[in-house]
Amino acid sequence: MRRLCWLLALVAVVPRADAKDYPAPGEPEGSITLYSTLDTAVFEPLLVDFQRLHPGIGVRYENIDATPQYERFVREADAGVRGADLLISTAMDLQVKLVNDGYAAVHRSPSAGALPSWARWRDEAFGFTFEPAVMVFNRAAMKGRRIPQSRAELVDEIRRDPAFWRGRIGTYDISRSSVGYLLASQDVRHSSEFGALVEALGDVGVQAEEHTATLLDRIESGELVAGYNLLGSYARARPDAARRLMLVYPRDHTLVVARTVMIARNAPNPVLAHRFLEYLLSVRGQQLMAARCGLPPIRKELDGVYERLGVNESQIGVLRPIALGPGLLVYLDQQKRRQMLDTWRVILDRHSAREAGR
Repeated sequence: MRRLCWLLALVAVVPRADAKDYPAPGEPEGSITLYSTLDTAVFEPLLVDFQRLHPGIGVRYENIDATPQYERFVREADAGVRGADLLISTAMDLQVKLVNDGYAAVHRSPSAGALPSWARWRDEAFGFTFEPAVMVFNRAAMKGRRIPQSRAELVDEIRRDPAFWRGRIGTYDISRSSVGYLLASQDVRHSSEFGALVEALGDVGVQAEEHTATLLDRIESGELVAGYNLLGSYARARPDAARRLMLVYPRDHTLVVARTVMIARNAPNPVLAHRFLEYLLSVRGQQLMAARCGLPPIRKELDGVYERLGVNESQIGVLRPIALGPGLLVYLDQQKRRQMLDTWRVILDRHSAREAGR
């Protein structure tokens, strides 16, 4: 009875997810469950192609944001509840924490070995995309204005004409967005300009959102003129993006996120889970992902990095991939996280107080 009550409580706190089932098109062999931060429609071509190769495998795909995904997976694993076979997330730091805490299974294969060294850790966590974080501008709104090409130039432009930027530049809300927090923590580590940029953004009332799509919608509509540190893959995938939006890869350095996949140590169907992971990391899977999902592949033997991003080499400065590994755990430390979030809230509150005093 006590266990039943505990399980009912667990179900009550499970976050809502967009779930879709893909029944095995052939003679059923088994099924796998994926928890993923990628929209179902974006990832679907990979699932369909995987089932073309393995028609006996059914797939349940649950689209769920990174932090709720992490929390749900840990609760289920600790309770011994049947859950995900694989986890896919933009929150590289949370995936590393799962590996560090013993929740992931080892996967060794030629495809996994072909990944860049920074995109795999302990043969348990694997990056499978190559997604720079960019500055995005509304072309029409910026017509005739200087386009910042670096963090320092963005700070200069904001300070030169704060009235133009006030309430019109957005970024991730790092208190709600896991990828936003990841990118901000890496900016703290690597950018000497980040402190000045945060101050400038706070002075003009930066608009903070949880999701990339919301920020891009506001930029496309002209409500915002720019977005900072957004995943460029989402912007490039938008219809008519080249005409409406301008993507800038910061010349001082451009952070690169790799969506990260891992197999659960206690996966309900481990053999099938390994089969799916091998497909996702294979040349075939990577090629289809680039062609049909709009996600830049990570395999080095495919097209060159600049071609896969749809830009010329001259448009990009230093690419700085975020490496999977224990370094990502630093800013998951509760004290450091609290300090970052407190600073973030001060920035938002400072502008709100200034506006209220007008």
